[in-house]
Amino acid sequence: MEDLGYTTGGTVTGSSSLSSGLRALRPAAFGADPGGERLARIQGSPHFKDGVFQNPGGVARTRPSGSMLDFAKKYFEKQERARRAPRGTIPVHPTTVADLARPASSGLRATWTGHSSVLAEIDGHRVLFDPVWGERCSPFPFAGPRRLHPVPLPLAALGPVDVVVISHDHYDHLDLPTIRSLAGTDTLFAVPLGVGAHLEQWGVSPDRLRELDWHEETKVGGLTLTATPARHFCGRGLRNTQHTLWASWVVAGERHRIYHSGDTGYFDGFKDIGADHGPFDLTMIQIGAYSEYWPDIHMTPAEGMRAHLDLQGGQPHGVLLPIHWGTFNLAPHAWAEPGEWTRDAGDEAGQAVALPRPGEPFEPSGKLPADPWWRTVSAPIARPWRLTVRPGNAPEREDLDLASEA
Repeated sequence: MEDLGYTTGGTVTGSSSLSSGLRALRPAAFGADPGGERLARIQGSPHFKDGVFQNPGGVARTRPSGSMLDFAKKYFEKQERARRAPRGTIPVHPTTVADLARPASSGLRATWTGHSSVLAEIDGHRVLFDPVWGERCSPFPFAGPRRLHPVPLPLAALGPVDVVVISHDHYDHLDLPTIRSLAGTDTLFAVPLGVGAHLEQWGVSPDRLRELDWHEETKVGGLTLTATPARHFCGRGLRNTQHTLWASWVVAGERHRIYHSGDTGYFDGFKDIGADHGPFDLTMIQIGAYSEYWPDIHMTPAEGMRAHLDLQGGQPHGVLLPIHWGTFNLAPHAWAEPGEWTRDAGDEAGQAVALPRPGEPFEPSGKLPADPWWRTVSAPIARPWRLTVRPGNAPEREDLDLASEA
């Protein structure tokens, strides 16, 4: 599970000298709390109420529900732990500088580098979503979830990036070493309201920040970026003040439109986002790190497919790229379950799904990567869908497990 283990609702009390000492021990990865004009803008947001940012549709549970003992048994039991990791080396596409230097023939190309990190090349511009090149998604270099596969290529090998887009400030989406590396470039940063405080603390100059509330937009070259709602939460330090916003993002160019969900539970607002900004040539949808213990803040593959269809006006359209899976062990489900189940959900809905290896570029209008590459290193995955109608009028099939199809 992501950042939940590092946030509490408590406050630090005591003498000023004790407070100063604690601040001195504060890891740099905790970032900075918003203040000054930034805090005033947060407090004036229509989405900020009773001292915290509010989710669409009311309160979302941000901590595990149900019995913590049951959760601990499931999460730490030896056999369950084995399911949550690959059995061998994850196949990573050997992306080269030449692959990314060649212009996209259609004007739209995406390269998923793992988890929620995607380089989107859209209408002559380059957008990097939630870049995480660090070894762990944690404030500490010696603890926390570690990468299950290497990054497909060095950060510098991506080439120039016009804008870096951050969905929220959890460690698996906002990575200190990655931001510090990018701070030395000319790229701009588009972030949700309040997140700019972290980036300034880490060396990003304020004139390179575009900090948005939901439904606000900014222009970067020929692109329009809009922060749109999501159902999640925030927090990096010992106190979760809920003073930084979380968002999904719409990026519209002259010819193409794309959507990145960030982290979110399913909510009716996907329909509104689609009506206002869609349809989309490509959606990047969170379909991993879900659990019955936190159903409000992450989507299952079935919910991710439903969200995509909502964004497209209720009908299959464009291409869905599954994100937020495969790279870090953050939930009790089997490691490859999100990929396998999203593949089935796409078949059931008649929706095109791209399933690239980490680092494999593809163009949504071209031939899509569809090979279930995870099967070579995965334990068998339970198959929950019974497909009664398959594309091409293929025959029905009963519930199958992965081993029967491998």
